[in-house]
Amino acid sequence: MWFQKTLYLKSKSRGCHLITKEIEKQIPDIQNFRIGMANIFITHTSASLCLNENVDPDVRTDMEMALNKIVPENFPYIHTAEGSDDMPAHIKSALFGASLNIPITNGKLNLGTWQGIWLCEHRNYASGRTVVVTLNGEK
Repeated sequence: MWFQKTLYLKSKSRGCHLITKEIEKQIPDIQNFRIGMANIFITHTSASLCLNENVDPDVRTDMEMALNKIVPENFPYIHTAEGSDDMPAHIKSALFGASLNIPITNGKLNLGTWQGIWLCEHRNYASGRTVVVTLNGEK
């Protein structure tokens, strides 16, 4: 059985944001799957998805700080037409990636106790983001 839905996430500030509940709320159809796989894909090149800590918000703050140290904005990038934060956003997106694969077990995402889905917003003034969720499995 297959299911696919495009989700729209509200605009978020730059940084790493826990969006697990926002995703789950928009895909109640997952309850129809006893076993399967969920692919979650972001359709943007300046934001990314990450599976990481879901309890302590300091981890998300530290991740943003580390990413800014690894990929500085004040580097002499050639691609600057969309602003000084755009090329660093593309690099950060490439580091984390555009999709996650998460097992489905008994109608729920089978995440570890401390795992959550993050939207990593790498732009200073981004609009909302689009995510495509594809479910595949058995009833």
